[in-house]
Amino acid sequence: MSDHLRSGFVLGATSAGAAVGGAQRSADPRVADLVLAGKLRLALFPPMHAKDPGTGEIRRHAHLMETAWALAKRLGVELEVIDLPTPIAAMECLNSGACDLTFTGTERSRTEQVGLTRPIFEMDFTFLVPAAASIHSLADADRPGVRIAVVRHHISTLTLSRLLKHTELAYAETPETAFDLLRTGRADAWASVGFVLQEYSTRLPGSRLLEGRYGANLLAMAVAKDRAGRLAYVTEFVDEVKASGLAQRAVELSGFRGLNVATAEIPKLGNEGERGSFSERQNGRREK
Repeated sequence: MSDHLRSGFVLGATSAGAAVGGAQRSADPRVADLVLAGKLRLALFPPMHAKDPGTGEIRRHAHLMETAWALAKRLGVELEVIDLPTPIAAMECLNSGACDLTFTGTERSRTEQVGLTRPIFEMDFTFLVPAAASIHSLADADRPGVRIAVVRHHISTLTLSRLLKHTELAYAETPETAFDLLRTGRADAWASVGFVLQEYSTRLPGSRLLEGRYGANLLAMAVAKDRAGRLAYVTEFVDEVKASGLAQRAVELSGFRGLNVATAEIPKLGNEGERGSFSERQNGRREK
């Protein structure tokens, strides 16, 4: 995280008041163990972090880092980042006690695995296509013979699989290998979170993101399933961050396309199985 980004967020925290940024509530028994340990261990997984192919430097998304840093500051502890290879590894890290916090989508599998706050960010799903692609709209992607690269088990993939009727999905284990499928012509498009695709598009000259979206991911903060007190505390933090404008400031600092502060609640489990044609739902937002 750059000094510029952190300093900008500190200014926002100061103007919004000490309720979020300060450590006045560090004696709260719900998080006393974190204060005693002196650190908040944040688990991140691709595409929340990525390695620069040229320098090998690990890059982490500013809106996540700034929000987690604000929580650590509120607790009066240091922030330690643990980079993990997959969402499943992050969930296991939480529930084993080796990590304290992560960010994750609010789909059914996550609500069953970990404790989730109310959503803090919303991220649009769309497609990245190469320069010569015949796919010019989201509806163009749902045709026989079209292959779309996706990351296995990602919520963007699960959402897409419920909408498409004709397209073949080409599964990859990480965003990097999904991008490689697109780059080498083994896929006609890559479906994922818009701002992730935005970052990768710079590595494929002439590539473009399609307008519109086929869905969105509500992103919440997550703690271990058996940490009810910690969950209540972090949920209060999320509500304060959104109400104070700090979450919006983090979004603005990121500069990402299709990233917004969430206004929706976590969907009820019974609603996830709803189906509809791709053309009907490609631009539809979640009901608030």
